[in-house]
Amino acid sequence: MPVTDPELLAIIEKRVLNKMVCRKCGALNPPGAKKCRRCRSKNLRPKKKGGALKR
Repeated sequence: MPVTDPELLAIIEKRVLNKMVCRKCGALNPPGAKKCRRCRSKNLRPKKKGGALKR
């Protein structure tokens, strides 16, 4: 079911999509992370925006 309310969409994007993903172990980390919380790797990328929450 698509989300149409812009305020709700902003909350969802902040809570669900605003994360960093470790390229080594796949763990989700906070958006401001410099290294992985699980394996301590510095190889992080932002979580991909898209998929289920298309506008």
